[in-house]
Formats: sequence, structure tokens, C-alpha cells
Amino acid sequence: MTLIAATYGKARVRVMRLTREGDHHVPRELTLTVMMRGAFEAAWTGADNRACVATDSVKNIVNVVAAENLSLNAEDFARAIAARFLDTYPQIAEVTVEAEETRWRRHPIDGRPHGHTFTLDGNGRGSVRLVARRDGSVLQSGLRGFTFMKTTQSGWADFVDDRYRTLPDATDRIAATAMDATWTWDDVPTDYEASNAAILDALLAVFGGSYSASVQDSMYRMGEAALARVPEIAEIRFAMPNKHYIPINLAPFGLENPGTVFLPTDEPHGQIEATVARGSGSGPT
Repeated sequence: MTLIAATYGKARVRVMRLTREGDHHVPRELTLTVMMRGAFEAAWTGADNRACVATDSVKNIVNVVAAENLSLNAEDFARAIAARFLDTYPQIAEVTVEAEETRWRRHPIDGRPHGHTFTLDGNGRGSVRLVARRDGSVLQSGLRGFTFMKTTQSGWADFVDDRYRTLPDATDRIAATAMDATWTWDDVPTDYEASNAAILDALLAVFGGSYSASVQDSMYRMGEAALARVPEIAEIRFAMPNKHYIPINLAPFGLENPGTVFLPTDEPHGQIEATVARGSGSGPT
């Protein structure tokens, strides 16, 4: 028998970093998974743990790096963690750091953002994924479950019409999704947080500011806009499940429904995914 793949590490390592400048505080809360690949085969095949770093040590390293780097953004914090593992343990060939951000919104009091009072930002979770090897790394940032909607300027028409089709054409419908978007960095921006915010702004400007012939149509143009806005990213990958709002038939009650009352449902849902990258290629397959 041959061991063809093996990795291990620590998942759901939670850490909050808090920077304090007088009464102005900045919380940075992350939930991380750190996975290692390297010369650990003997632990699987020979009951030999001598090369293994304990997963408890993985958690401790995250906490130490956090204490030493309170103000790093999530991307650079992931880089700092990966560098600590590669610099400390020669038996590690690759370390993957994934982080999901719990985002806190500064709460206004008396009309001004308060220095140290926050409410949970419940819309989506920021994400970072870094795969670091000794000869290079791939860094991705993104959003998970970011939910948005527009109540007009969206349609779905002229699709396959056969005996299985029951859905009518629609030229004015609600469009809503809980988007996962992941962008891959090709270069280091001046400011990761500002660039991530600019990407989201570009995505929503296209979605809300133009007619959508389909989720596919909006998705592609959103990708184009993100790549144009932030030149440091090489590609952006989308997964955008439909959140359906179905007009409720009120005729049995003697009422009309001119597009004002809907049944919200997301099961089952359409699942639309694509990656938009720079340059030319052969197209999707």
C-alpha cells in the first residue's frame, strides 16, 4: 500500500487582536485553519511522530504571531503565520492558512463613530487563503455569504423551451444572492483592506447600476469591473446561488398581486459559478 497524500494541522483556531490608540480601538477577529504538508509520512506508515509538530503547538504559534502582530491586516497576518512555520520547521514543505473574519462595525453614538463600541456586521464573512511553499505562494482574498438584492432591472428569458420547462420568461424580477467571491492576488496592493473594499464596491456598482439579463450576465460584468478597478488581482471566482422570491397567487382571496407580495425561498436554488481572469483564453469548458 502507498500513502499518496497526507496533511494535518489545526482547525477553528479563534483569535481576536485589539489595537488601542487611546480611546480608539480596532478589533480584528479571525477563525483560522492551518494545515501542513511535509516529511510526516512516518507518522502514518511507521507509528513515528518525531517529525510532527503538535496541533496544540499550531494553535500556540497562531497566538504568539497574533501577539507580535496586532495591527496586520488578515492577508499579511496569514503570511506572518506561514513564514513562522516555514522558518521554524525544515520538515514542512507547504503550509496552508485559511482565515474567516468576524467583522465588527463601529457604532455611532451621538452621530459620530464611537472609538470602542461595535456591532456585529452580519453580512458576509471576509476570507483569506494562503498556500505558502518554500519556492513561492498563492494568496487569495474574498467574501463568503455576502448577500445582496435588487428589486427590479433583472430578467431571465429566451432560455431552452421544451417539454420540461414550466418557468415563464421574466423581464422584471427580483434578483438576490448570497455570494461567495474569491480573488487571487498577482501583486501586493498598497493596502489590502482598501483594495478589498474597492472590489466589493465595483461588484455592487455593476449589479445595482445596470440591467441584468441573467445572473451569468451580471457575474461576468462584475468580474470585469473588479479586474479593472484593482490591477493587483489576476482573477476572481464567483459562486452565486439564487435566492428566489416567488409571487404569491392572491386570486383565491379576490386580490391582485402586481409584484408586491412574494414567497422567499432558497431551496432548491440555482447555482451559478464562474471565474473571470485577465487575458485571452480558449473560453470555458
